[in-house]
Amino acid sequence: MLATVLFTDLVDSTGHLTRVGDRGWADLVRQHHAIVRGLLATYRGQENDTAGDGVFATFDGPTRAVRCAQEIVQSLQSIGLAARAGIHTGECETADGKAAGIAVVVAARVMARAAGGQILVTSTVKDLVAGSGLIFAAAGAHELKGVPGTWQLYTVADR
Repeated sequence: MLATVLFTDLVDSTGHLTRVGDRGWADLVRQHHAIVRGLLATYRGQENDTAGDGVFATFDGPTRAVRCAQEIVQSLQSIGLAARAGIHTGECETADGKAAGIAVVVAARVMARAAGGQILVTSTVKDLVAGSGLIFAAAGAHELKGVPGTWQLYTVADR
């Protein structure tokens, strides 16, 4: 299936945990999950997995994935959490009811390149959303760990 894959991650989650303690962190994670799941529902995203401080989701269109990521980053800031996101569109396999394959790996590696508050996308996503009103800035060519070739990445600009 063709899907747009979104990965999010909380920046410095371990440092944040040590500052607020286990109980405070558990409360923030519950708030995080509620915010992200609400936004996934709004933008018709499908949650594939969570990693405690991040989410792996798929969308049937890249514009909704980018707009969802923008709202996730912005909404989490309101509760004191800094998030980053990576997005790629590509062919995916399905394994155990979840998207799988190289497109998923690429999205995860793109997210790993993002700084706090940043949403990075591949050139594939940028090209597919032409006419959507989304604005991008070139973030350069990057090698993605374990993925062949060089990838042109773009930062999603604020609305």
